[in-house]
Amino acid sequence: MNAMSHPSQPDIPPVQVNKWLLAISVMLGAFIAVMDISVVNVAMPHMMGTFSEDLSTITWVATAYSIAEIIMISLSGWLSTLIGRKRLYLWSFAIFTLGSILCGTAHTFHQMLFYRILQGIGGGALIPVSQAILRENFSQKEQGMAMAIFGMGVVLAPALGPVVGGWLTDHYGWPWIFYINLPVSIVGMIMVWTFVHDPAYLKRGVKKIDWLGVLLLSVALTTMQIVFERGEHENWFESRMIIIGTLACISSLLFLVYWELKTEEPVINFRLLKNKSLTLGSIMGLVFGIALFGTTFILPQFTQTLLGYPALKAGLVMAPRAMMLLLFMPVAGKLYNVINSRMLVLIGIVITFGSYYELSKLSLDSGYWNLIPTLMVMGMGMPFIFVTLSTVSLATIPRPSMTDATSIYTLTRRVGGNIGYALAATIVSHSRQVHHAVLASHVTPLNPMYSDFTQKTAQFLGQSGLSPNDVSHTTLVLANMMVNRQAVMLAYNDSALIFGVMFLFTIPIALMLPGRKKK
Repeated sequence: MNAMSHPSQPDIPPVQVNKWLLAISVMLGAFIAVMDISVVNVAMPHMMGTFSEDLSTITWVATAYSIAEIIMISLSGWLSTLIGRKRLYLWSFAIFTLGSILCGTAHTFHQMLFYRILQGIGGGALIPVSQAILRENFSQKEQGMAMAIFGMGVVLAPALGPVVGGWLTDHYGWPWIFYINLPVSIVGMIMVWTFVHDPAYLKRGVKKIDWLGVLLLSVALTTMQIVFERGEHENWFESRMIIIGTLACISSLLFLVYWELKTEEPVINFRLLKNKSLTLGSIMGLVFGIALFGTTFILPQFTQTLLGYPALKAGLVMAPRAMMLLLFMPVAGKLYNVINSRMLVLIGIVITFGSYYELSKLSLDSGYWNLIPTLMVMGMGMPFIFVTLSTVSLATIPRPSMTDATSIYTLTRRVGGNIGYALAATIVSHSRQVHHAVLASHVTPLNPMYSDFTQKTAQFLGQSGLSPNDVSHTTLVLANMMVNRQAVMLAYNDSALIFGVMFLFTIPIALMLPGRKKK
C-alpha cells in the first residue's frame, strides 16, 4: 500500500503502554545520538595529540559521523517500512553502542574514522523514529507535551555536549566521551524492547528496493556534508574539490527529487511536502538548526580562543542555556494548548533575537558572568519555537506516514546545523579580515592612542634590557596581536547578530502557520 493512500487513523495509541516510560525510552536514544554531534568538539585538541594529526584533518572525526548520520536520518522512514520500526530502532541502538565502544578503543586515525561512520549509521535513525513514536502514542491534546519531551533530548543535547565532553576529557581522557554512551544505551535498549510496539499498519515490506534512490541520496548528502565541513578550510570555490563537490551535490539532489517523485516506493517521500504545515515547519526548522548549532560552534571557540578558558569551563558556559532549555520545554508544551500557535512562535523569535543581539555586544573584557544572563534568556526563548514547530509541522500527517515526515523534518534541521557550522566559520574568518584591515588602518603615528601605546611599551621593554631594534619589533608584534584579538572579537559579534537576524526573517513564515488554538 502506498504511504499516502491509507485511511486516517483514530487518535488513540495502537498499543496501551505507559506513555511516559515510552517517552523516556525513545528520548534516551535521540539524546545520545544528537549529543555525539557536538560532544567531540572540545576533545579534538586532545585527539590531535593522540593521532598526530593537525586540526584540519582531525575535524573529519566530526564529519564522518555527520555524513553517516544524515544519510540514515533520510532513510529511516523507508527502513522502518522495510524491517519494522521497533526492529530498526533496536538495531540502530545496538550499532550506535558498538560504534561508541570501538571509538574509545581507536589507536589510529583511520580506525577512528571507520568507527565514527559506524556510530553515525546507528545514531541517524534514532532521532526521527523517536519523534514518530512519540507522535503516535500521545493524544492530540498531549502533542505539545510530547514534543517538549522530545525537545528536551534533541535541543538539550547539543547544548550539554560541550559540558559533558569538556568534563570527561579533562578528568578521564577523550575516550570516555564515547564510553559514557554504554550505560545509557543499555538502559535505552531494554526500555525500548519493553515499552515500544509497532502499530499494525506499519508491519509491511516493500515490493522493490529503490537502489538508485539510495545511491543518489548518499551522493547528495555526502557531497553536501563535505562542502559544508571543508568549504572554509579550502577557501570555498577557489578549490577544485569544493566546486566538484557542489556540482555533484546539486545534480544528484535534483535527480533524486525527480526520481523519488515518480517512484512508487521512494526512500524519501518528497510527496509529503505537499502538506503546508510540514513545509513551513521544515523551513523554520532549517533556520533553527543554523542558529542553534552555529552558536554551539562559536561560543566555545570564543571562550577558549579569546578568554583562555579550558575545555571544561568553555563547556560550562553553555550550561545555563541547557538548564533553561530543560526547564522551559515543558512550559512551552503546556502553553501550546492555551496560546495561539503563531503567537507562541513569535514570542520565541523575539526572545531569541534579543539574546543574540546581546551576544553581538560582547567585548574582550566580557567574562563568565557577562555571558550567563544572555544564554539563560536564549534558553527560555528557543523552546517556544521548537515545541510549537515540532507539533504543528506534523499535526496533519497521517500516522502511517509519520516516520517519513519526521525524517524530512529532522533532515532539514540537521542540514541547518551543518550550514550553521559552515556559516559560523565563514563569517568569523571573513569578518575578522575586514575588521583587521579597518583597525590596522588606525595603527599609525598620527593616532594619539597608538603613539601613547608605543611610547609606554617601548619604555617598559627598554627597561627589560632589549636593544632598540628588538624594542621596535616587539612593539609592532604586540600591537598586531591586540589588533588580531579585537578583530576576532568583532567577528564573533557579527556572527551572533547575523544568526539573530535570521530569526527575524522567519516572522512571515511564522504568520502562515496554523493559528487556531488547540483544545
